[in-house]
Amino acid sequence: MLTSKWRWVIIVVAMMLLAWNLYNRSYQLVYLLAALIAYTIWSHFKEGTVVSASQAFKDKEYDKARKLLADIKNPEYLRKNRRNYYEFISGNLALQLLDDAKAEYHFQIASRLPFRRPNDKAIIFVHLANINLRKKDYDRVRAYLEKASELDVSSRIAQIINRIENEIPKTK
Repeated sequence: MLTSKWRWVIIVVAMMLLAWNLYNRSYQLVYLLAALIAYTIWSHFKEGTVVSASQAFKDKEYDKARKLLADIKNPEYLRKNRRNYYEFISGNLALQLLDDAKAEYHFQIASRLPFRRPNDKAIIFVHLANINLRKKDYDRVRAYLEKASELDVSSRIAQIINRIENEIPKTK
């Protein structure tokens, strides 16, 4: 996806072409360019650079992913299907920097958003359980593990859940 800088370039070029086509009375191209400008503005707010950040995160280019996510000034405007991955990637990047508070904040938001696969949501609950395990807040760890266990999870996630459950002290 495009960064804000490239979106502005597209809008400026499209505006110049729109003005030229208005002058030449090519109204079909004017409508087309107006639609391009409207879509570019819409995609800036609703799509952002989440897809590019997701690809950079997948390729382990964490600094690039951070820069791409920083390009999104108002994540609350993103569509739900983009915001969930924005929060998920932001939480993982905060974990990389050992910022548990920021990671927990992003994972909390992501846990309230819809995901395509239940396994993705379970990973978020596992991350939240791990963060609270480090904080020794065992009641919250149990609650997050219970939520993760209710979902249809892969065997790998089930093993991680069992491992975390084994790390919880038996006595309160």
